[in-house]
Amino acid sequence: MAASKRVVARANELRELIAFHNDRYFGDDDPEISDAEFDELVRELRTIETDHPELVPTTSLLDVPGAPRSTTFAPVTHRMPMTSLDNAMDHDELAAWGERVSKGLSVESVRYVCELKIDGLALSLRFEGGDFVQAATRGDGKTGEDVTANVRTIAGIPQRLAPAPAVLEVRGEVYMSKGAFEKLRNEKLRDNEARVAAGKKPQPVPANPRNAGAGSLRQKDPGVTATRELSMWAYQLGEVDGVPAFSSHHDTLEYLRTLGFPINPEVRIVDSLAEVVAFCAHWQEHRNELPYIIDGVVVKVDDLAQRERLGYTSKAPRWAIAVKFPPEERTTLLRDIKVSIGRTGRATPFAELEPVVVAGSTVSMATLHNREQVQVKDVRPGDTVVVRKAGDVIPEVVGPVLAKRPKDSKPWKFPSTCPCDLKSTLVQAEGESDTRCVEPDCPHQRDQKIIHFTSRGGMDIEGFGEKTVYKLSDAGVLEDVGDIYSLTPEVLLAQGFGEGQTANLMKAIDGSRTATLQKLLVALGIKHLGPSAAESLARRFGSLDSVAQASTSELAAIDGVGEVIAESVTSWFSNKRHRSIVNKLRKGGVRFDNVTVVDAPQTLVGKSIVVTGTLSGFGREEAERAIKDRGGKSSGSVSGKTFALVVGDEPGASKVKKAVELGVPQIGEAAFVRLLETGELA
Repeated sequence: MAASKRVVARANELRELIAFHNDRYFGDDDPEISDAEFDELVRELRTIETDHPELVPTTSLLDVPGAPRSTTFAPVTHRMPMTSLDNAMDHDELAAWGERVSKGLSVESVRYVCELKIDGLALSLRFEGGDFVQAATRGDGKTGEDVTANVRTIAGIPQRLAPAPAVLEVRGEVYMSKGAFEKLRNEKLRDNEARVAAGKKPQPVPANPRNAGAGSLRQKDPGVTATRELSMWAYQLGEVDGVPAFSSHHDTLEYLRTLGFPINPEVRIVDSLAEVVAFCAHWQEHRNELPYIIDGVVVKVDDLAQRERLGYTSKAPRWAIAVKFPPEERTTLLRDIKVSIGRTGRATPFAELEPVVVAGSTVSMATLHNREQVQVKDVRPGDTVVVRKAGDVIPEVVGPVLAKRPKDSKPWKFPSTCPCDLKSTLVQAEGESDTRCVEPDCPHQRDQKIIHFTSRGGMDIEGFGEKTVYKLSDAGVLEDVGDIYSLTPEVLLAQGFGEGQTANLMKAIDGSRTATLQKLLVALGIKHLGPSAAESLARRFGSLDSVAQASTSELAAIDGVGEVIAESVTSWFSNKRHRSIVNKLRKGGVRFDNVTVVDAPQTLVGKSIVVTGTLSGFGREEAERAIKDRGGKSSGSVSGKTFALVVGDEPGASKVKKAVELGVPQIGEAAFVRLLETGELA
């Protein structure tokens, strides 16, 4: 069936869009849309060209793996084309690729190599007689850019090989680690802070490590590249002469490792597609634990002879595929910037967005952190913005796409008054980045304090969420958290709650009366007081009244508390409003002395233990509790103060790497049990 005029027009439009965004991404390192949105354009055009082969031009854009090189660097013709990979966006597409591989080889089982898909810039390194002679970007797959001088500044890339093959071309991915990116980004933000303070316009801030890394590699001045702390993982051989004969891909990686090339430690050899799926699922879940950004997994047939039999399409090898993870970055319209007021009066700007799916969930709001962040990022209502959501992290507006900014755009100004009905003045204290509403009667602060009190991290009153709080506070039933315990079924029914919901709420409220002193202290929302310090206070003083009566010096003397928290606790209990709340809680039957008594030997006093991975005899919380019960600290990150890293199944790679770098002992579960008993390492 011939294509309609609408389909023809759409195909032409898609080709123009793909060509434009290819240039923005590969040529300028300044994309206007996210990778996921670009992939959607490509997939739509591929569907049209598949359904209507008569519309396929002699050279389809889909057959070009990159973009033409820029004129900034000298051209390099690749002796072997640097092809890109076909993508699998879900399990079905991966399974379909696996079936094609099996049929192409006429075998039932295939051995695969799984590699993390690094979000960086593809690079070719050429060595002749052992000497590093040239580095080139992929470009359009046939011709790239000569970036040799810049690549020489990257630590970890060997400059001389021994033994020295006649010719060795190594392909890999140059990337900027999360740490290096944050360092660069913070430098740019600080520079913008100074510019804003001086009345100057802020400069663009790098949005993500990929763009920052690619831009750093393609600097005209290699000295600038040298300051950007770029890294590289080698993953493939190109043209070779005088190297050993290999039968498998993983053997080539081991060969490169012996020559001194950095090989990603997470490469895995698997014997089935089911194991490939499991590998992909693991890293999709744990991707944010890595010190660099990945956006998927690359799957390759391991047997090199089988690769030869499978061959290539015009664009990509048939023996490899890129499994793409759900995108953690998207672009969308920033409809408006508003301000929310937290329980401490902190005014936090947030973005109202055109809804967009990021990391598997629909995002319509995102944080902008504080007044300075809005200024230095220079985001404005009406902008197209980059939105990022990594795992369970709150969605964040990374920055604007300046090329799409409306011509009549004006900088956003932070409001001077609270959005509540009282319209109190917002104040920014000298030396603080936060702006606050300092009106004690602010209804926004009241509601957020109650929400915090009833939340899982507080008294954990099931069913007492935001909607319930707003409904009861708007009706004048709740003025503070103390009023929760004077609620009756009659009051709830009168406010429109059903009989079943009322019964459940009353049961949850009653159950919270026996919450531990630690949870009660956290629920009160005392500034700076978190779960760890609250637990220390609970164990030392035994009751809320004793904590309230303690002096600042007595509080500060407790390990894990210190002056700042001690002064905050003393100040909170000296406030007349807060003492009234405590009395309401007392009258409402809330226990002030529910402290868990621990008889475990104090074998880990002064020791910080980090647990990573899954232990067979302990859940994560059980392991942390076992450490704390023995006087130790259970930290979430490895540092120079860490006494030991307990390593279970499927540990976090970044924690293990950090432990190796710092010389922190790594122990298994059996040694962990012995450590709990004796305080000593095996």
